[in-house]
Amino acid sequence: MAAGAPRIFVSHLAGVAVFDPNGDQVGRVRDLVVMLRVGRKPPRVLGLVVELSTRRRIFLPMTRVTSIESGQVITTGVLNVRRFEQRPTERLVFGELLDRRVTLVETGQEVTVLDVSVQQRPARREWEIDRVFVRKGGKGGAFRRKGETLTAVWSAVTGFSLEEHGQGAESLLATFEQLRPADLANVLHHLSAKRRAEVAAALDDDRLADVLEELPEDDQIEILGKLKEERAADVLEAMDPDDAADLLAELPEEEQERLLMLMEPDEAADVRRLMAYEEKTAGGLMTTEPIVLRPDATVADALARVRNPDLSPALAAQVYVCRPPDETPTGKYLGTVHFQRLLRDPPYTLVSAIIDDDLQTLEPDAALPVVAGFFATYDMVAAPVVDEAGSLLGAVTVDDVLDHLLPEDWRETEFHLDGDEGVAPHAS
Repeated sequence: MAAGAPRIFVSHLAGVAVFDPNGDQVGRVRDLVVMLRVGRKPPRVLGLVVELSTRRRIFLPMTRVTSIESGQVITTGVLNVRRFEQRPTERLVFGELLDRRVTLVETGQEVTVLDVSVQQRPARREWEIDRVFVRKGGKGGAFRRKGETLTAVWSAVTGFSLEEHGQGAESLLATFEQLRPADLANVLHHLSAKRRAEVAAALDDDRLADVLEELPEDDQIEILGKLKEERAADVLEAMDPDDAADLLAELPEEEQERLLMLMEPDEAADVRRLMAYEEKTAGGLMTTEPIVLRPDATVADALARVRNPDLSPALAAQVYVCRPPDETPTGKYLGTVHFQRLLRDPPYTLVSAIIDDDLQTLEPDAALPVVAGFFATYDMVAAPVVDEAGSLLGAVTVDDVLDHLLPEDWRETEFHLDGDEGVAPHAS
């Protein structure tokens, strides 16, 4: 854990008000959702169970929590109001971890869990349970009400974490938790269809979305088809819009429309716009969510956006300066500022003063060979797609170009380096 990161005991979060960025209350915290891990690794906090004013309980991912302060939780304002349903790999802190009997590793003594604390790992923007507040004493009513209490690090107790074997999909997920999405996709691809469905059902939406983007088309369709329609829509929302559009394009029209209707309107609108283009064109390849800044933004503003760890390296390599509106399709596209240029200029510099306005842009109907030639000619990792009116529609990244240039079975191919020394795809 980084020094100085706030530690919060979950008992202080029970019933705490949840607000949107405008200061309007949207609900109250009723529980925390965590995922246990193999051995003594601290559990990762996936999100909060929030009760709305209508008494409906929904899931709020930690990625949509911007601040946890004394007596309040602040969100990004983007809420999915579908009813919360607990998944096989998920545990509720209040409902399942508190009042549980666990064992101190050093002494073998049984203790009762009174509270746990959570802390954020700033480097990875993840929250974990890091401390356990326990009371010593016997089982049930035998322990003394005023027995000795102590706070221990998570690894100092046992009785929470998953065993190495015998936990089905839950154990498998915990074992492969540190894998990159592409590597986990490779694992899933080689599982049986039944096992693949079990693991996919247990993954959280964001993780499953990342993995789906790396799977062959047939696997994507198979997995999506075995999910409940509402959950399939949630996963599609979590995918990059261009990948979601590619996947939906492979489904029957009636199924496409059902899933699009279940998605949030803004998310569905982006996907519909991409589906209007031919697949192997700049419009079909682009993402609709590049970094867009207004001319009066500063280098400091740009670097703050680039630091977002949810962005791919290709998307974070440059920002696009446009007149309002900031969402694609934007107002007039003015030019691009490359990441290296941002590092060379003072933080107060306006991005409009350092834009590269000589860089050619791609038309949305530019064919794949034209797009590939553009990347080769200008040594780019991302390129702006601009329409006839001069509005930025999105950006094509080099990974999407490569994905469509390689043979369809490229994920099955081993790449060989230095003669007989084989290196499997994505190996480090």
